[in-house]
Amino acid sequence: MLPKMEAPARRARPLRSWRWLDVQLARRAARSGRVAVFAHEFLCFGLKQASACLFGGLMVALLVASWRWYPAQAALSRYDFLTLSALAIQLGLLASGLESPEEARVIVLFHVVGTAMELFKTAVGSWSYPGSSVLHIGGVPLFTGFMYASVGSYIARAWRLFDFRFTQHPPFGATVALAVAIYVNFFSHHFLPDARWLLFAALAWLFGPTWVHFRIRRLHRRMPLLLGFVLVALFIWLAENVGTYTHAWLYPAQRAGWHPVPLAKLGSWLLLMVISYVMVSAVHRRGAGR
Repeated sequence: MLPKMEAPARRARPLRSWRWLDVQLARRAARSGRVAVFAHEFLCFGLKQASACLFGGLMVALLVASWRWYPAQAALSRYDFLTLSALAIQLGLLASGLESPEEARVIVLFHVVGTAMELFKTAVGSWSYPGSSVLHIGGVPLFTGFMYASVGSYIARAWRLFDFRFTQHPPFGATVALAVAIYVNFFSHHFLPDARWLLFAALAWLFGPTWVHFRIRRLHRRMPLLLGFVLVALFIWLAENVGTYTHAWLYPAQRAGWHPVPLAKLGSWLLLMVISYVMVSAVHRRGAGR
């Protein structure tokens, strides 16, 4: 069972003002019957998910808003505006205590890992960025690293907010080996046979028996961890459709006209989820003193 990391008291401060209201709603729901109790718990689940998605949701909102309203002739390019806005959001989360320094450090690592892959993928023509920018490396505007970081931010915040516990979790070393193999394959499949089906099989073998236990209010519920990976990958795929629709980036087949990102991309995002999950789990292991 993978240990959880205790959250410092200051990180709970932004939630304290809601506790009294939650207690009052719980009492009213208990008097009103099981449907009301379910509705209250579902509301709490939605609020925690919204909080966990805060960074990613704001990034998607910025993609839409900058596509729809950002002036085309502005001195600051749209991509640079997105980069500076993402940095401001990150600093705001840290200053407010909604994000811990440990989580921020792993998000910086996400930024580095994601940007490295972006440099390679744009060089081989997997996708491109049609706009101009000053804040870029090669053909990759720096806001793209924050898009990868938003996945890490969601996992780290959901882990803490839902108090994740695990049963039948694979050994940490095995998950690291799988994550490294997945990352290498993102590069090597351009020159060597694609190993993703072997990686899917390894993912199912390692994580198939694993259950994640999550606490909405008082009791821990459970679900298969693999199902959780798939659901998050689905939401990333939806966000990617928003990104391409707003011309933040484009796949080669979308240059003549936009169409939805193929569902096959869900597999890529599922594999990326493993890399993200393992990186966040390393923070929790260290926080638990293991």
